[in-house]
Amino acid sequence: MSGDPEVQDTPAEVDAAFRTLRRIAVTYFVVFLAVLGAFPVLTMTLEWWTRSRLLGGLSPAFLVAAVGLYVVFAVIGIAAATLSSSVESRMLGGTSSESHDTDAEEG
Repeated sequence: MSGDPEVQDTPAEVDAAFRTLRRIAVTYFVVFLAVLGAFPVLTMTLEWWTRSRLLGGLSPAFLVAAVGLYVVFAVIGIAAATLSSSVESRMLGGTSSESHDTDAEEG
């Protein structure tokens, strides 16, 4: 066993990380709902959205529903997961003595 102390986060650190991650999740959920809600709004308000034809006679509404929404949702999911992981790794699991030890070894 090594002599390193076990890393333990204080309840305040865990609570702060939880609140930050919850804020990130709610923000991305609101973005998800806005993108999802924009589709029927565009369909009801813009006639060209369903009547015009683009690639192979497909309407912009169909192309967005068939391909665009999946791409947007994948980007939103990847962005949320990446941001959450980086916030969690920065806020939890580290001690100040570890950073001092690595600095001393490099110098």
